[in-house]
Order: sequence, then structure tokens, then C-alpha cells
Amino acid sequence: MSQTALNLVAISIFFMTLSVLLGPLFNLSPTIPALATFTILGIATFDSFRLQGKGGTIFLDWIAGFSQEHRDRIIHHEAGHFLIAYLFEIPISGYTLSAWEAWKQGQPGQGGVTFNDDQLASQLQVGKISAQMLDRYCTIWMAGIAAETLVFNNTEGGADDQNKLAGVLTNLGFAASVRQQKQRFYALQAKTLLQENWPSYEALVKAMRQGASVADCQSAIKSVEF
Repeated sequence: MSQTALNLVAISIFFMTLSVLLGPLFNLSPTIPALATFTILGIATFDSFRLQGKGGTIFLDWIAGFSQEHRDRIIHHEAGHFLIAYLFEIPISGYTLSAWEAWKQGQPGQGGVTFNDDQLASQLQVGKISAQMLDRYCTIWMAGIAAETLVFNNTEGGADDQNKLAGVLTNLGFAASVRQQKQRFYALQAKTLLQENWPSYEALVKAMRQGASVADCQSAIKSVEF
């Protein structure tokens, strides 16, 4: 069962327990929370086996979206990926800021910034990748975490980014200790690039907050470039 489905199960158990404790105070029939719990469990099971967890991801992301900080974190996180990819001249094909947007565009998980990275895929397939391309993409993957850290002094997202980086480095034969060193190095490199281009980053965040297209986001970056 996916982590998302497990989260739904945990939520259902929490509400079931809460209803048992508070039900008598509000004259709430025990049938209602029981039916609600079984419904949530059924949805979680269906989502896990038929939708690969996408439905639960959308639901949980929708709930989290009521938090202004959560929405701001996502925008700043994805803006980090976007700006570093732009600086490295990696073609950007799109971006999403919610699981619902990602689902509509056929992207996995909660979406994010997508690239035209056929060259990267072909090089990884044959097990050979240039040092320059490896450095660029690893820095891009760590840029979301770096951006969150700069803005919020901590990070809540980025697990998928770290897993992607670790997976690539593992396939290339790097040891675990070396992977950890490289992850810290690329995070620092991304942080430095963001700091050096902070006016562009702020302009990009503003554009993404307004739902601007990729082209308009790139224009916002260019508008403050020297």
C-alpha cells in the first residue's frame, strides 16, 4: 500500500478515535463515524490498487493547500528548480504547483518543474553521462531544497528530489558516503546560485504565484538580469 493510502488510513483512525471520545458529548450516533471510517478505508484501498495513490495524493494536497505557508513553500521550492534550470539553459516544458494540476497534465506525484531532458535519459540509459550534465541536473534537483532553506530556514519538501539524485548516483556506481557528500555539495551550489541571482528569483516567484506561463516566467527572470 502506498504512503498516501497509509496516510488516509491514519486519518480515518484518528477521526474514528476522536468521534468515540467526543460522540457522547454531541449525541453523535456511533454508526456515522463508523460508516465514514469504512468509506475512507475503502477509498484508500481503491486508490492504492487502482489509481496508484494518485487520488489520495490529490486529496491530501488539497487539504494542505488551505495553508498559506504550504502554498508559499511549494511556489518557492519549484521556483528554485525553475531558476537553476533556466541558468543552466535546460529546456523547461512546464510546471505545476499542486497534485491536481500534475494529474491533469499526466505528471506523477505532486508534479513540479518538467524538462525536455531526452539527452539526459539517453545518457543514463547507456550508463554514461558527462560530468557537466550530471553536475547541472543534480544541482537543479537540489535547488528546491536550497530555496526553501533560504526563505523559511528549513525544508519540508524535497524527498522525491533527494531520491532521484540518490538513484542516479547509485546507478552510476557511487558509494553511499560519496552520495551524501555530493548531495551536500549540490545543495550548497544551488544555494549559492540562488543567492547570486536573488532579484531574478523573487521576480520568478511573483510570476509563478500569478500562474504565469513558462515563457512569461522566463521573461520575468530576464527583466531583472544585468
